[in-house]
Amino acid sequence: MSENENVVLTKSYNFAVRIVKMYQHLSSEKKEFVLSKQILRSGTSVGANIEEAIGGISKADFRAKMSVAYKEARETDYWLRLLKDTGYLEVESFNSIRNDLNELLRLLYSIIK
Repeated sequence: MSENENVVLTKSYNFAVRIVKMYQHLSSEKKEFVLSKQILRSGTSVGANIEEAIGGISKADFRAKMSVAYKEARETDYWLRLLKDTGYLEVESFNSIRNDLNELLRLLYSIIK
């Protein structure tokens, strides 16, 4: 990573790519459409809100958008756990993507605080 690279923005974008690929797998291979759409929305919203925060017009705006990103990440964790516990997501895949999500949550929490 270069010095000018925004770590949380990069990680959230890479996470969103993983979420889109997971959605494609769930909808085409598992024929699951409701839960996968929910996680697609919340999982891609994390990075979108971080992007908005970076373009914020004030510190309060920045913090508010980062807080929304954190909440969306928490919601994404809920959908991930539900997909695993209902058998739509294999444990190995769950652990891998959840590790990425937990890293994002820690970064966002430290930024907000």
